[in-house]
Amino acid sequence: MTAGGPALYSPARSEWLASHSEPILHPEIEIVDAHHHLWERPGSIYLAEDFAADASSGHKVIGSVFVDCRSRYRETGPEALRPLGEVEFADEVAEQSARGELGQTGICAGIVGHADLTLGNAVRPVLEAEIAASQRFRGIRHRNAYHTDPTFHRPAVYCPPGLVLDSQFQEGFACLEGLGLSFDAFLFFTQLEELAQLARQFPKTSIVLNHLGTPLGVGVYRDRRDEVFAAWRNGLMQVAACENVTVKLGGLGMTSAGFDFHERPSPPSSEDLAKTWGPYIETTIEAFGPSRSMFESNFPPDKSSCSYAVLWNAFKRMAQPYSEGEVRQLFSGTASEVYALDLRSSAGATPAGPVPRSPE
Repeated sequence: MTAGGPALYSPARSEWLASHSEPILHPEIEIVDAHHHLWERPGSIYLAEDFAADASSGHKVIGSVFVDCRSRYRETGPEALRPLGEVEFADEVAEQSARGELGQTGICAGIVGHADLTLGNAVRPVLEAEIAASQRFRGIRHRNAYHTDPTFHRPAVYCPPGLVLDSQFQEGFACLEGLGLSFDAFLFFTQLEELAQLARQFPKTSIVLNHLGTPLGVGVYRDRRDEVFAAWRNGLMQVAACENVTVKLGGLGMTSAGFDFHERPSPPSSEDLAKTWGPYIETTIEAFGPSRSMFESNFPPDKSSCSYAVLWNAFKRMAQPYSEGEVRQLFSGTASEVYALDLRSSAGATPAGPVPRSPE
């Protein structure tokens, strides 16, 4: 729990997750996990060894993208430079992975850190320092999630309303293009129109929409699923019209989505997840196309709802209608291109093919 209301996610329950297992579907498909975290928080520890264990649970995860979560920020020195500690931390994990100490997955092959864009032009030295800290540094994430409902208030990462349209923020945002950096956007579905406006103002900056734009299903949105879906879809289509925006397919396992899988006596199967989440995933891929869409685990937040193996089985079920090339884009190609990842497939790798339809 966080002050001001329920957390956006709940800590994972290992024994509960272990009570359901299923065969790995299409283990030949190569996966780049486009979004995960590593952290140490009260009641939730998820570090490199934990992610490595999940990534080696049967699917062919060849690489991953680490995304800012306020881990290992520097505790001293100028406030603006404190996020640099997280980039250094993620790069150390990547080096450990490159030495083969964390299995076969290229963990943290791409690193998305943080820099305070409200600094305006003064953020440029921070971005340059992060670039110098790691050759894997690809961009920043700036939390822009704001809502009037206290259910969604997170004092530690408070965001004022309308932040992405603020002139000082946009002055800092303008620094990204010249440095070749991307912008990961974490916001709620109620703010998608603002993101579309930002994308139109900066058409040459790569923007990555996190978690499908975060449709909500708790707080004031509980029991309003159809209404939220319609409003979310409308905002999503506006963002998708901007060619410089790509999207991450995931995040629906967070408790903020309101599906309440974490409250069930038994974990969901991949069929359960595909049936429940399918309309959101299908709508998003239809809007952006496979070449601008990428699957993400969003672990550990989504681990409150299902295991890593079951999650990717569900994604593979939802990818059944797509062609060989489209499957490759969804599971590895888009993430590799957007984050310019340097990945080499393991020896004897089999290219991803179309996902066969499961027997009815």
